[in-house]
Amino acid sequence: MDRGCVQVYCGNGKGKTTAAVGLCVRAAGQGLRVLFLQIMKDGTSGELRGLAHLPGVTVLDGPQVAGFPGLEDQAPSDGLAERHRLRFREAVRRVSGGGFDLLVLDEANGAMHQGLLPAEEVAAFLDARPKGLEVVLTGRHPPAAILDRADYVSEIRCRKHPYREGQAARRGIEW
Repeated sequence: MDRGCVQVYCGNGKGKTTAAVGLCVRAAGQGLRVLFLQIMKDGTSGELRGLAHLPGVTVLDGPQVAGFPGLEDQAPSDGLAERHRLRFREAVRRVSGGGFDLLVLDEANGAMHQGLLPAEEVAAFLDARPKGLEVVLTGRHPPAAILDRADYVSEIRCRKHPYREGQAARRGIEW
């Protein structure tokens, strides 16, 4: 790609990660090389296993937290912010070498919102990223500095969700 864009999938609705995973599948199907970093989740999401089987897709699991991001404000545990920064820097190091066409930072917006990832550092990376690298950031509450740099912003709004009626998250559907 001559020019990579920045895409932000945000909002309080279900489907932000699903949209990013769909883009990964599309990119891999066209022979593009993808790096998918998932943070703010507990590492059991089914998309990680599925993506790991796709040719051209590299999955990095990031520092994990308990609970569902965005539904409650969690105080960062000792060292969690540093682990997030180190994993983000690992992803930046990998894509800066030119070996990838698409980088997905799943739940990065939530990590920045909760102080687990510095928005200034992510914004600086977006400004300095390789010319052809497409970057997707998902999660609730994207910082203004990220929205300012975005070429696409898709807001997914929740109008109805069974969680509100007491239904637990289901394996293979929500995770």
